[in-house]
Amino acid sequence: MDARLDHQSEQERLVRIYRGWHGGAALARYAWHRPDIVYQHAMRTRVLSRMLAATVGTDLGKVRVVDVGCGTGGFLRQLVDWGATPAHLAGTELQQDRLDLARARSPRGVHWHCGALNALPDASADLVSAQTILSSVPDPDLRRHLAADMWRVLQPGGWCLVFDFRYNNPRNPHVRKVTRTELDNYWAGQRRQYQTLLLAPPVGRALAGLPALVTETLAALAPPLRSHFMYMVQKAR
Repeated sequence: MDARLDHQSEQERLVRIYRGWHGGAALARYAWHRPDIVYQHAMRTRVLSRMLAATVGTDLGKVRVVDVGCGTGGFLRQLVDWGATPAHLAGTELQQDRLDLARARSPRGVHWHCGALNALPDASADLVSAQTILSSVPDPDLRRHLAADMWRVLQPGGWCLVFDFRYNNPRNPHVRKVTRTELDNYWAGQRRQYQTLLLAPPVGRALAGLPALVTETLAALAPPLRSHFMYMVQKAR
């Protein structure tokens, strides 16, 4: 099969799956006010801020960012809150309704693109992020193609950022875990950072009613229970 047709079929599959998911009852588990979700957001923000400061730097005003599969734009709005310039930010998304929400909720100036990453020019970003995106592409060849496209968009000296799952979800056959070895093989990077975080969702939900110190302690003392990771790799200059 022609690679372009194969890639198009995968995009259509993703749109079908996540259009149904985003409108379903499964969203209730991720409601913003749930204690386990509040904890996850706080932990993720702490790790992200620490990694960004150590890689792209503390001044985000001139950093050009592309967020792959940006959803409703939450990550890009976080960067704006931290000092990023809206006109230097771009989000790609396969679902137009999600992109419409991102545009409505975000500052003017952010660039939005409905479609694949391959429409963006080479070496146009200092930071390219993909958050729970690679795991949504279970086909190894298509996943490798997406990783190569992220690297193409990244300028020399820039950074790729990946936030994703360490383990397979037996209840969701549409996703597949992402390993550190896999990421290392995708990108011949100059420098790398990797950190695991977040208790596995069933554990986090079970402990949601307990003091935060209990959750923090368990996450610190039992690394195998951490279900996600954050990874950054720098492209050689």
